[in-house]
Amino acid sequence: MTRTLLVAGTASHVGKSTVAAGLCRHLADRGISVAPYKAQNMSNNARAVPRADDSAKAGEVGVSQYVQARAARIGATTDMNPVLLKPRGDGESQLVIDGEAVGNVGAGEYYETGWERAREAARAAHARLAAEYDVVIAEGAGSIAEINLSDRDLANVETARFADAEVLLLVDIERGGAFASLYGTLELMPADCRERVVGALITKFRGDPELLEPGIEEIEERTGVPILGVLPYDDPGLPEEDSVSLPAAGETAVHGDPDGVRIAVPRLTRISNFTDLEPLAREPGVGVAYGPPESVLEGAHAVVLPGTKNTVDDLLELHEADFGERLRDFSGPVVGLCGGYQMLGERITNAAVEGTDGEDIVEGFGLLPVETRFSNRKRIERVERELVGSGPLAGARGPVSGYEIHMGESRPTGPVERPFEGEGAATADAFGTYLHGLFGNRVARDAFLDRVFENAGAERPSPARNESPYDRAAALVAENVDLEALEFDRLPRIRSDG
Repeated sequence: MTRTLLVAGTASHVGKSTVAAGLCRHLADRGISVAPYKAQNMSNNARAVPRADDSAKAGEVGVSQYVQARAARIGATTDMNPVLLKPRGDGESQLVIDGEAVGNVGAGEYYETGWERAREAARAAHARLAAEYDVVIAEGAGSIAEINLSDRDLANVETARFADAEVLLLVDIERGGAFASLYGTLELMPADCRERVVGALITKFRGDPELLEPGIEEIEERTGVPILGVLPYDDPGLPEEDSVSLPAAGETAVHGDPDGVRIAVPRLTRISNFTDLEPLAREPGVGVAYGPPESVLEGAHAVVLPGTKNTVDDLLELHEADFGERLRDFSGPVVGLCGGYQMLGERITNAAVEGTDGEDIVEGFGLLPVETRFSNRKRIERVERELVGSGPLAGARGPVSGYEIHMGESRPTGPVERPFEGEGAATADAFGTYLHGLFGNRVARDAFLDRVFENAGAERPSPARNESPYDRAAALVAENVDLEALEFDRLPRIRSDG
């Protein structure tokens, strides 16, 4: 019989995605058929994967379930994240069910008119996974004890119920107050979910675990829930699920080497798929700096404009910050990915389809001779292309793979180099494409970084070794968690005394 373990948390960003991925890889390496699952996700970092109802078509899932499927050594499908909410700003999100966008909804509208449909889709998706796999590792969202939402908490409470799931509860000690958070969460959880808790993990600990022993003994005595492990603070290098890891407005943060060559990324309000930049940040001697458009170009050796859930509104905000003028004065390679590609063009027409202020034509930054026209049609596709490098990727030649998720079509307004057949545009210093995952391909990444180091007048260190983040996540779990207690053939349930 299929077993489901729900990796839940006392809060957001406590390490649920990493632990779920580590468990998926650990079980897969033991020959166990395992699949990831998250009933409802809220993220603008998405991937294009086969739809469960028609594998010839592509649909969207959150990046974490895509990553966890790779950790489980299987291909991702839309059943692994049947409900995806992609924030658009102003309290509104695009609602994606079974991989297909079905409309834009506000929070109140979603719970009033869309939640029942979402719940049924999530229940059916889990049932299909349970029929195919021996184990389902489900990931919760935020806190499992949000008492204002407990009657409609699809990712946590409802999943625990319709999946008959055991619950592994995670608490982040770096935030402080870990024992109080754990105790309070257990007290506030619905009683039937509390009875499903099989253990807890303390995550992101810096220091000597022996210092925690008195607290662990007391929390176990008070709650009856065993602490099954203390995970040290470590980053296996898995893609981030959401923008919590990015700096707040007005602040700057560098991912990677803060003393290395600097690739500037304006911190867009509606930034999406910024995981496209993570392969760059993992390279030796490279820092990817996210910061305000007014200052992020200072000291930069290259610029990447990332994807956005709303190209038009983010473009208008960049215009207000005079970012375009700074970008045109910038001396160095510039790359635009998806929405960033659209911004680098001359203009966007039919912009009211996406923008919130009703403007029909919005001027771009004019670095590429292309024009983008928006429509309501959304393109979602996994792609493989032959790269003929030009401009900032000069010299790169070979096959690359990735995916497209976008609205709008970009066409040349004059002579322009095409880095891919029928797609993208390049000049001597600017490069644009709809291909997400471009820098995950070594041939593209090396060509771009060679240009960046050349612009900085620096020698590039040897490229990073390909160390699997999935194996690192599995090792993090295996070395620090009592996995004997989580063997699915003898997984205990810890019940409350009252």
